[in-house]
Amino acid sequence: MNLFTAPAFFSGLALSLSLIMAIGPQNAHVMRMGLRRQHLWLTIAVCVLTDIVLITLGIAGLAQLGGLSGKLMGALTGAGSLVLMIYGAQAFRRFLQPAAPSELNADTAQDPGMSRRQAIGVALAMSWLNPHAWLDTAVLMGSASLAYAQPDNAVFGLGAITGSLLWFSALGLAMWGLGARLNSPGIWRALDGLVALMMWGTALWLLAGLF
Repeated sequence: MNLFTAPAFFSGLALSLSLIMAIGPQNAHVMRMGLRRQHLWLTIAVCVLTDIVLITLGIAGLAQLGGLSGKLMGALTGAGSLVLMIYGAQAFRRFLQPAAPSELNADTAQDPGMSRRQAIGVALAMSWLNPHAWLDTAVLMGSASLAYAQPDNAVFGLGAITGSLLWFSALGLAMWGLGARLNSPGIWRALDGLVALMMWGTALWLLAGLF
């Protein structure tokens, strides 16, 4: 990267961070895995790789084609809303039946929780079945990249990918550090209640947009 391409890189970085920092289902899942200290880096890797694919897809031409078709967007929104409703229900169940303090303090090796396969599956669902992720990365960032000619548009995309990597890594590390201190059942119950409301609210907002 040279002085001529630096503005494109930092524009992509700034746009990526501004879009990704809003607390949504993907961020909420990373926060929970970080606090639980379970498969955190695996979850972060899935989220970042998804962003790489979607950003590349957007810059490579999805924005120039006019974005996602109405039918595809409707199907993605419906599937994403269903996933959010399901995981919201799971969080609400944890809110109603909070874990015992011994379970909250258990070491990951003794209390594995999710398997690696389950962790990958949930991270993929939160990433690929999240319409906001498609809009923010493939459509919005793809559209913004049109302001730059080649190869600056690729540099813009690299900046956006760097923003995704920095954000998820920082969020995961912060939650990992807090996980050792947040051993109160009340705090975990409040977090699960907040996650349930946020996921249900997002699902209803997405479904309302279809009508």
